[in-house]
Amino acid sequence: MSNLHMTATIAVALLIAAPVFAQYEHPYQNPDLPLEDRVNDFVSLMTRNEKVAFLSSRPGLQRLGLRPMGQMEGLHGLATGGPGGWNRLNVVPTTIFPQSIGLGATWDVDILHQVGAIEGYEARYVLQSSKYGRGTLIIRTPNADLGRDIRWGRNEECYGEDPFLNGSLATAMIKGLQGDDPRYWQTASLLKHFLANSNENDRTSSSSDFDERLFMEYYSVPFRMGWTDGGAKCFMASYNAWNNVPMMVNPIINDLVVKDWGVDGIICTDAGGLGNLVTRHRYYPDLEHAAAGAIKAGINQFLDRAYRVSVNSALDKNLATEADIDEVIKGSLRVFFRLGLLDPPDRVPYANIGKEGVDPWTTDANKVAARLATQKSIVLLKNADRLLPLDRDKIKSIAVIGPRANEVYLDWYSGTPPYKVTPLDGIKNKVGERAVVIFAAVNTDGAAVQAAKSADVAMVCVGNDPNGGPNSHWEQVSTPSEGREAVDRKTITLDDQEELIKQVVAANPRTVVVLISSFPYAINWSNDNVPAILQMAHSSQEEGNALADVLFGDYNPAGRLVQTWPSSLSQLPPMLDYDIRHGRTYMYFKEHPLYPFGYGLSYTTFAYSNLRTSATTFGPAETVTVSVDVMNTGSRTGEEVVQLYVQHLNSSVDRPIKQLCAFQRVAIDPGQIKTVKLSLPASQLAYWDVSQKAWVIEKDRIKLLVGASSTDIKLTTEVALVQ
Repeated sequence: MSNLHMTATIAVALLIAAPVFAQYEHPYQNPDLPLEDRVNDFVSLMTRNEKVAFLSSRPGLQRLGLRPMGQMEGLHGLATGGPGGWNRLNVVPTTIFPQSIGLGATWDVDILHQVGAIEGYEARYVLQSSKYGRGTLIIRTPNADLGRDIRWGRNEECYGEDPFLNGSLATAMIKGLQGDDPRYWQTASLLKHFLANSNENDRTSSSSDFDERLFMEYYSVPFRMGWTDGGAKCFMASYNAWNNVPMMVNPIINDLVVKDWGVDGIICTDAGGLGNLVTRHRYYPDLEHAAAGAIKAGINQFLDRAYRVSVNSALDKNLATEADIDEVIKGSLRVFFRLGLLDPPDRVPYANIGKEGVDPWTTDANKVAARLATQKSIVLLKNADRLLPLDRDKIKSIAVIGPRANEVYLDWYSGTPPYKVTPLDGIKNKVGERAVVIFAAVNTDGAAVQAAKSADVAMVCVGNDPNGGPNSHWEQVSTPSEGREAVDRKTITLDDQEELIKQVVAANPRTVVVLISSFPYAINWSNDNVPAILQMAHSSQEEGNALADVLFGDYNPAGRLVQTWPSSLSQLPPMLDYDIRHGRTYMYFKEHPLYPFGYGLSYTTFAYSNLRTSATTFGPAETVTVSVDVMNTGSRTGEEVVQLYVQHLNSSVDRPIKQLCAFQRVAIDPGQIKTVKLSLPASQLAYWDVSQKAWVIEKDRIKLLVGASSTDIKLTTEVALVQ
């Protein structure tokens, strides 16, 4: 080609390309540029004051076309109302599911994905609909912290005590929230609280003390899975310290979470966290040193109203530089670009949500999803003489008794549901005119006893009040067995409520106890004397309908416990003992629990057979498939939660007694046999070598235990890990 022809060709190309670039005043506006180029350009256009303002909990910059975007709670439904007063001036109803502890009890990644997808869609809808036009796309969920002690006041917010189960469910929730588009997010999942903050009393000053192996192998696992497997890029730092270094400024944020686990989005404080560094932890002498330390640790959003003065002072005194701020605020910007907030709507697949004008929480699909999630969360703890399910053709009268029978209790992080179905209403809906329903909340003047005596069957609804009980305020509860944010439980018994159960059982031996609770309870008397016991979490809008479905056999319960239920406080180590090797969780629990981790009954029975593996030996880069045949040997369709635990037989380091490595919830018809296949990658059997700062997969014999709970092991076999 001649130079003349080459020059002409280049000129034509430039003319063709020129209009494309001319439509963007700045490079950050061009959606075809790499993410980091856009982020860097945006930061270069900001003033110092704008950068400091961008460290708030609701950053934005209208001058450059970025609307302010805050955060919203969403543990089990979008919180645009509820007892916490979220969005108190403009409450919007949303689909509300069971508390997280109940969602955990489903042991069902598919339903968690569905819950996340509904919540993410509703967040987009509320923000983008002309009817509402408010809210945010940054959702504080899931709570990936582990429920290592059942006295924890915020037990309701977690998925349980096991790291793999929590991580699997958190990953599913995150994927539902963020959507499946390869480029854009539906919403951004912000995990909380990193890390090991499972005590409420003194939480703003306490230190959670444990070694590096437990950090890597237990406490951080659900977070790591949520980030590396789920694709989340955001989190909230917890109030507490780890080994006397506050998590908000812990070097682990940059050294591990950012560099190794790829978390490059929003990293925020908890409310008041900046001040706590000075007044509670006494880690810094003043707020400007604290602000500088937080920024250098990776914090890019402060949930502190007065942070600006401290940050500006830190800059003025050269405790931090503008370049330090430049680096951290890029995290928030990456999230905003991934949400498509600065891109043309026709590029963003979620931009049209809200244009159709149909409130999603009013749709049958969302009501069905809430009911299904609630059905799946219900755990059958006892069913002597097959009292359940009740036969609606034979039951002519039913007594519905107890302080939880005619309420649906929303917790602090609930939104406002479009409706609520109480247990009493659900039973009335179910029996219609075929049976008389008698209600007595308490036994004043013998009302509960009289109701029980006059009925074919009695149902007693008991449990905690997630807001601390009657007339409770912040940091207050009505009885020692109650807990809530800022207050841990002191006892684990039902107290007066179990006395009510005793009175009802004496009046009518055909009694069903329904424990509606955020926590496990030591219901020893009830377990010994009541024929049937169900447990479920609070707050679902479909609580009563789902409960009635289970009571009358329209849904066969298959929920499983996600925590070890001790029979007394004496079986638990001290509250602030974070070394779980001292007897916490099913992995190290050496006593006989009231109910074990993974436990739950069904209205049918299952038989396990033909346990086999795809290989008897496998190497560090390989995966073994564990297969087992499960047969429904009863007369009802039911779901079984098949659980795979491992024991290390020849490990060179201390290992748990057993540890969950895979699970699957599967529906099986009567007489049907299903082959359940569970994957066990060698990487899941690694331990953290502190000296090498690396995961090590060692030569070992591995015992595989397959069964229906951590103690109900049906079949075992062994495989070998080889080098």
